[in-house]
Amino acid sequence: MSPELVRPLSDEDLSILELERGPVVGHTCKVLILERPVGVEELRASIASRLEGAPELSLRLEEEDGKLWWARDHALDLGEHVIADERRVLDHEGLLQAIAHLFEQRLNRRRPLWRIDLLPRPGGGGCALVWRIHHALADGTTTMRIGGDAIWNEPEAGSPSRPHHSPGSPDYENVQGLHMLVREAPHPWERSPFDGHIDSKRSVAFATGDLDALHRVAGTICGASVNDAVLTVVSGGLRRWLEATHCPVGPVRVKVPVSLHGADHGHGTEQLGNRDSYFCLDLPLGPEDPAARLETIHRATKARKEEHDAEWLDAVIRELGKTSPGLRRFADHVLASPRSFALNVSNVPGPRRAIDVLGVPVDALYAIAEIGERHALRIAVLSLAGTLRFGLCADPTLLPDVDQLAAAIEQEAAELAAIPATS
Repeated sequence: MSPELVRPLSDEDLSILELERGPVVGHTCKVLILERPVGVEELRASIASRLEGAPELSLRLEEEDGKLWWARDHALDLGEHVIADERRVLDHEGLLQAIAHLFEQRLNRRRPLWRIDLLPRPGGGGCALVWRIHHALADGTTTMRIGGDAIWNEPEAGSPSRPHHSPGSPDYENVQGLHMLVREAPHPWERSPFDGHIDSKRSVAFATGDLDALHRVAGTICGASVNDAVLTVVSGGLRRWLEATHCPVGPVRVKVPVSLHGADHGHGTEQLGNRDSYFCLDLPLGPEDPAARLETIHRATKARKEEHDAEWLDAVIRELGKTSPGLRRFADHVLASPRSFALNVSNVPGPRRAIDVLGVPVDALYAIAEIGERHALRIAVLSLAGTLRFGLCADPTLLPDVDQLAAAIEQEAAELAAIPATS
């Protein structure tokens, strides 16, 4: 029986798929820490009953006339996608190592590109649900929608902690495009502390912050956003970590992904799984005062949002792809270099209220995103019920102390959140 072809892969899907080579995997990961264990058979049955609302989970790659398509897999076997590992009980360090080991493993391209592993926690203290899904199939916004449709239960389904960046409509007749090129151009004079040829090994670390307090402080100081506060926390954490390791403290250029999904981004497979862009800025590591760093970052992000840098960059790259695919590949290569950015920091809104899996409360929800060649660290931030969770993924051969960086970020989040409100 010939496969049911749903849609061809978009340019974004193909670009992400092509990144998966050498030591780089192409999936992202969500880690749910559950209060109590759940049964693997019950979880499979629950997901099976909800697949109609999350059709992406039934899609696999299929080639037709030399073109890659997303095709519906009518023989989907959830026994191959939802797996329980009950061989060992893991303490905190063992759990992090097990998550990192899972993250290193590629997904099977002959099947739909996702998998869930259930890992036990010590003393019957619940379990960790480790969900890997290929980035070519879904970006951060789409992944969170799929999770709410098929895996966890939300009191208010699809209710984000804060509004997504709303794609603007840049005026292509004015000088905004020139401003964008100046701001987003590579900085060859800057050195990245995470530049190196990566290995296939990964390490992960987690940190937390008080979302509500950071939101309040950001708004009180300068009308900044939660994402500005996130970048401020990362900036302060990097400053602490670099000082502790006796490294030079200079600007670190970050890539900030921006969702371009419209308000009508729906549930059908006709919707693009990936629809995002980004802008870049230098994190100010010099100032000791977190409020001063927040104000500097807010000014930088405000200019990029008001002049629609992410939308401009998306339009330019798409036009290059239409005019000259070879030129687009060259541009993608340049924009992915450590001279364009040192660190990718993504921030996706999660559920506003507590969630559960099969009635079992979720204590924590983390995101992990893959690093890239000459980018030995990546930070993914996700919110749940008033708490921000920072997921750090690193190459341990180049960054052996990612846990210390996570601790520095958590310390910085607490310090920024503790700034008192002023009238």
